[in-house]
Amino acid sequence: MKNSERVAEIERNTAETRISLSVKIDGKGNSEIDTGIPFFDHMLTLFSRHGLFDLRLKARGDVDVDYHHTVEDVGIALGNAFRDALGDKKGIRRYGFFILPMDESLARVALDLGGRPYFVYDVPAKNPMIRDFNICLVREFFLAFASTVGANLHVRLEYGEEPHHIAESIFKCAARALRVACEIDPRASETIPSTKGVL
Repeated sequence: MKNSERVAEIERNTAETRISLSVKIDGKGNSEIDTGIPFFDHMLTLFSRHGLFDLRLKARGDVDVDYHHTVEDVGIALGNAFRDALGDKKGIRRYGFFILPMDESLARVALDLGGRPYFVYDVPAKNPMIRDFNICLVREFFLAFASTVGANLHVRLEYGEEPHHIAESIFKCAARALRVACEIDPRASETIPSTKGVL
């Protein structure tokens, strides 16, 4: 399937969450995000801006239980949206890599949009709490995203102390790596980036 506009809309409704989102890969970084979790909204806004993805997202979940279901299900829905928007992946660079500093923190992200999900996450955090948000949920978001978009995603914190800076460096770094992987390669715009001929 080819999606020349590289846009997608997703509705995901379960007993735990209700999610409606749209994404435009070749956007300007505009976003309207409301998940009911302020810190998560902040991270997704950064993800949109640094990836130059236009993102509209409304999510409601059982946050009276905890934030896990909402964060994970948004990752699932966003991965599905990117998968649909990328279509047959003709012409994409496929691989993306970025290293990003955020004050004392340094994050590294490498990914492959080759259709074979795999996830490695090496992010030690001595203090995982940002108010009531546990940054362990960052792992759950990216695991869900990688699984549904079909990405081999490696996330590593080289070093860092402050939990807000750690989470922010990861979201920004992942967005910029994904932006590179999604870009159309002008030298191979009509080619599937695989010797198999399909991704």
